[in-house]
Amino acid sequence: MIHTTFWAIVVLGVLIFVHELGHFLLARWHGVRVLVFSLGFGPRVYGWRSAQSGTEYRLSAIPLGGYVKMLGEADDEPISAEELPFAFHSKTVLPRMLIVAAGPFFNFRFAFLALAAAHMVGVGELLPVLGTVTANSPAEAAGLRKGDRITYIDELPISRWSTLSSTIKASDGRLLTMTVERNGTALIVKVTPQLKETKNLFGETVRVPLIGVGPGDRMDTVSYGVGESLLKGWEHTWSMTMLTLTSTWKMITQVVSADQIGGPLMIADMAGKAADQGTSNLLIFMALISVNLAILNLLPVPVLDGGHLFFLTIEAIRGKPLQESVQMAANRFGMTLLLLLMVWALKNDLSRFFPLGQ
Repeated sequence: MIHTTFWAIVVLGVLIFVHELGHFLLARWHGVRVLVFSLGFGPRVYGWRSAQSGTEYRLSAIPLGGYVKMLGEADDEPISAEELPFAFHSKTVLPRMLIVAAGPFFNFRFAFLALAAAHMVGVGELLPVLGTVTANSPAEAAGLRKGDRITYIDELPISRWSTLSSTIKASDGRLLTMTVERNGTALIVKVTPQLKETKNLFGETVRVPLIGVGPGDRMDTVSYGVGESLLKGWEHTWSMTMLTLTSTWKMITQVVSADQIGGPLMIADMAGKAADQGTSNLLIFMALISVNLAILNLLPVPVLDGGHLFFLTIEAIRGKPLQESVQMAANRFGMTLLLLLMVWALKNDLSRFFPLGQ
């Protein structure tokens, strides 16, 4: 319990810091005075004030978020004429949008750098060695056996299980010529994938070409150079972003059950397991949570960064902001929605870790 709690605090603390650092740096860049930089919500536990900038840096009691409080963030805040040039609301729409968007942008940036670092450290990749061959499958009919290592499909070199799987699924059911290594001997095997119904990541039934094989447990740790690691970081950040957006949309449209939403207990459990599996796995997990945090904050829900960006977009179109009463009502709705989401996530966590009847 202490182990998982520690790593959950580390993961969330780093990602919250990165998010708020984005707001902080862009605010300072555009000449906005930052009054408070807080990790956590609620009562102040520890802090200090910068003599140079006047910013108070603090740790607060509830470690489930953070905030940057800027001068003039609330329109009704009294500000002297001398301080007005340093107020958030005195800036034009574009600088304010950049300040608001900087938090999620820094989370995406962190994910990219973390994934690049993970590939430089070394990532574990499954080898294309067959762990299972399904009875009465195309693979069995073609003579493939458990322990066979696939080295080529047609003219394509196969060094990772992921490449083997994606090549078969992209075959459209055409005849494949496989080069197989078995007991030090190279064999040529011809196999035709069959369209089979299976479940995708979202639990939906899809038809894909399969030959009836599964991976073994043989893995190889692969380290990449700086340039290739940066490319891998970009590719994986993009794929994580697309997967998260797709998952979010499928939950909104109820294709995927909202019971899949995880909360702090799930994050703590996964953080502890990722830390146990090594530095690269922890970095990959942090990148995934960072992408999720960025996308969550960009949703057009009042009180989130996406809601602020929505209001600022309306202001840019209208030439003036929405009435304060409208924004306050929207923020109350957004806060209620966010609290309900947190309660639902906690309920899911409790159901996973403390199931009734067991």
